[in-house]
Amino acid sequence: MKQPETRLIHTRMERLGRVTVNPPVERASTVLFSTEESLYGPKPTYGRMGLTVHRELEAAMNALEGATYTRLATNGLQACSLAIAACVRNGDHLLFPDSAYGPTARFCERRLPAMGVKTTRFDPRIGAGIADLIQDNTKAIFLESPGSLTFEISDTPAIVEITKARGIRTIMDNTWGAGLHHQPLALGVDLSVQALTKYAAGHSDAFGGAVMTSTPGMAGRLDALSEDWGISLSPDDAYLCLRGLRTLKTRLKAHEAAGLEIAHWLDGRPEVSEVLHPALPSSPDHALWQRDFSGANGLFGVVLNPVPEGGMERFLDAMHLFAMGFSWGGFESLIIPCDEQLTRTKGSWTDERAGPLLRVHVGLEAVSDLIADLEAGFKAMAGS
Repeated sequence: MKQPETRLIHTRMERLGRVTVNPPVERASTVLFSTEESLYGPKPTYGRMGLTVHRELEAAMNALEGATYTRLATNGLQACSLAIAACVRNGDHLLFPDSAYGPTARFCERRLPAMGVKTTRFDPRIGAGIADLIQDNTKAIFLESPGSLTFEISDTPAIVEITKARGIRTIMDNTWGAGLHHQPLALGVDLSVQALTKYAAGHSDAFGGAVMTSTPGMAGRLDALSEDWGISLSPDDAYLCLRGLRTLKTRLKAHEAAGLEIAHWLDGRPEVSEVLHPALPSSPDHALWQRDFSGANGLFGVVLNPVPEGGMERFLDAMHLFAMGFSWGGFESLIIPCDEQLTRTKGSWTDERAGPLLRVHVGLEAVSDLIADLEAGFKAMAGS
């Protein structure tokens, strides 16, 4: 089989007329037909269902994740919500990790109960212990590995072994692994989800989401629910996500190398209590990461030691390359304080840390310039 970077480039589909390297972007709501039979024939019969660029993006995502079916969504949160809702109904129970992306957790705890679905959080490092939380009506388990903000790695094979035996669906938010560095479907997960907004698009200029599966029956469920909810991805965003995928391997290698160099540098700073990066040997999840992942990227967490009064503001103000902004996966470096985002259960990870939590995304700038920027921030934090 060809390597992933080769498959991502060579996913062109048969098109009528002239063949171009990139697919046409058809900005169309209405599709015209010459006969009544074709009007009510196979999809697509309406622009919302996607046209040429959407089909080629789906083909690329199938190649990336080792899937047989992809359903596109407007953004990553919508893709997560679609995947979850396709697996549960009124009267069911869902398990999801305490480290899940905040808006996904909000969907689970605010919207699912209104649909008659009960939810329970679990420790992201629970592994085979998940069996103790499964109820008679548990129909799905949502996973996110590494966890959002705190970057715990799930023992996915141990969880999947239990769910397969009990007929429970599993869903994985695979945005960090980006399909290249993590293959949830190959580990037995039923649905893999990505926010294409992040590394797939890669340039902070597009939104997109995708749900991938090879599990029989799931494609039909996802199709029906997506149609019922009226989900569609704009052709321009689909094109930008597809264009980004063509260079994903090259960009991700650069993010990984720079991210690891800066993570190691931060690990030696006196201002830092802990670097939350599963690729570091000091991580408690390093062995699981080595087993289930083939690489990393530029996103990780940093727990600081106690910061002097006003120090955080001075730290953030002093830096010029690391900007504050939500999202990640683009060419630019970002850093955000995360304490206000944490929605963990009482007595969990949040009660044990030494100081403030930061999330760092290392972009494609020169590492020496980024380190100088962080040094300036630390100097300002100390008031010197």
